[in-house]
Amino acid sequence: MNEKIISLTCGIIFGIGLVISGMTNPSKVISFLSITYNWDASLIFVMGGAIIVTAPLFYLLRNNKNSLLGNEFSFPKKTGINFKLIFGSILFGTGWGLVGLCPGPSVSSIAVFNPLTLLFLLAMVLGILFNKFF
Repeated sequence: MNEKIISLTCGIIFGIGLVISGMTNPSKVISFLSITYNWDASLIFVMGGAIIVTAPLFYLLRNNKNSLLGNEFSFPKKTGINFKLIFGSILFGTGWGLVGLCPGPSVSSIAVFNPLTLLFLLAMVLGILFNKFF
């Protein structure tokens, strides 16, 4: 039970951070991705902050088989590049660039009840289901 409370707390803090940083605002994300017109570089600081906090922890914990809470780490078994990976990456990047929403921030932006976000989440769930069955 304690693990679930810690996970929930971390998720809430992460979601609040996404909202405060503006990553849930599609126009801000599109301005960041559009380096040729009206570029907004402020999201570099969000990503840089995440890397500064995460990279040392990954380095320190790289040889551990278990998390700090005692759970076993689960790493992907597949390491090769295939058509599904390439197609999914292209689809993800295209969607992110056109709509300005990414799965993590879109879940955080449910709180503002933006119809575009709700439509994106529906499309994301349908894409996940489509991938699972095909």
